[in-house]
Amino acid sequence: ACYTIEGLNSFAVVIYFNYLYFLFRDRFGFNDKQNLALAALIGLIYTFASWQAGRFAQRCGYFTALKIGFGLMAAGLAAGSRLDSVTGQIVAACVVNTGMCFIWPVLEALVSEGANAARAVGIYNITWAVNNALAYFIGGALIEKFGYQSIFYVPLAFMLVQLAMVFWLEKIHVNPVVPGAETGLPPAPHRPLREKTRKFQRLAWLANPFAYIAINTLIAVIPGLAAKFQLSPMLAGFVCSLWCFARVFAFVALWRWPGWHYRFRWLVTAFALLIVSFALILTAPNLAVLLVAQIFFGVAIGLIYYSSLFYSMDASDTKSEHGGIHEAAIGLGNFIGPAVGAASLQFLPQFASSGAIAVSALLLCGFGGLIGIWRTAK
Repeated sequence: ACYTIEGLNSFAVVIYFNYLYFLFRDRFGFNDKQNLALAALIGLIYTFASWQAGRFAQRCGYFTALKIGFGLMAAGLAAGSRLDSVTGQIVAACVVNTGMCFIWPVLEALVSEGANAARAVGIYNITWAVNNALAYFIGGALIEKFGYQSIFYVPLAFMLVQLAMVFWLEKIHVNPVVPGAETGLPPAPHRPLREKTRKFQRLAWLANPFAYIAINTLIAVIPGLAAKFQLSPMLAGFVCSLWCFARVFAFVALWRWPGWHYRFRWLVTAFALLIVSFALILTAPNLAVLLVAQIFFGVAIGLIYYSSLFYSMDASDTKSEHGGIHEAAIGLGNFIGPAVGAASLQFLPQFASSGAIAVSALLLCGFGGLIGIWRTAK
């Protein structure tokens, strides 16, 4: 049931947030700079709200947090479907975003409590990633068929179903989490010493925000890329979701083969690949380059994200709180990347690629930080 809720929420979140930037472009005339600023605002809220929501869930109970989260998301989507102003839509998006912060740290904790971390994280990642990719792929077609109201009504229906499932799951849950309780590490026969697990946890917590710097910057400028290649929302969904499917492939491979666990070269190689593929996507001269770069981008993102969540759960005694930190790291990346991109376009408007260059430079700084942590911690 937890995986079902996770899959439904992943699908709904992508339908709404990934295509919200198309709505702002077409309804309110937003350009890349304005969409990046919107993405930065959403990321900033997510950074602090998810961290606190994870702590709240650890203290007050998982199901209480889930009810609050789905209630807020449903309220924000319902309001957004009725609002016609820029301010109203931004406020609605912030409400939906805040609700989401109560959900993902809890789902991460629920699937890993008392379970083998490698298996639980693998199934968890594949579940959300498959639904994420499918939603991105068909979202544009939904908009062309039913209009932009579909990005509110489809997720809203999903939220109501998930809220009902939470009440049902609470009744049948045989091992409810006691508020404030801490659980021991799940059994894993080949876990290294705690000192090493903590080091890799820090490395992954650094790498993951930078991965989301790239992801959220990319998602916010996809409408601009679509206009550059004269792609409708439907075709943009088909073409620009390729990296999501590549990420699914990476998740499956990483789940089935544990040889990458606690191997620094895998993480650092993925980070280098992330930088190169990100720059190629944003500066692609044709669709062929855009498609090939997305494949490498998705694989790199997959390994970095998987590492962050696996090391968070494998080295953690308080699952939802550490899940909240993992999500806060995502939010930090979601804020910094678009903020840097928007600022570059604001102050260097004469250079069309200034945003891409600035964010790529930021990713290089993260790469240097990763190397630095590894060398000082050895």
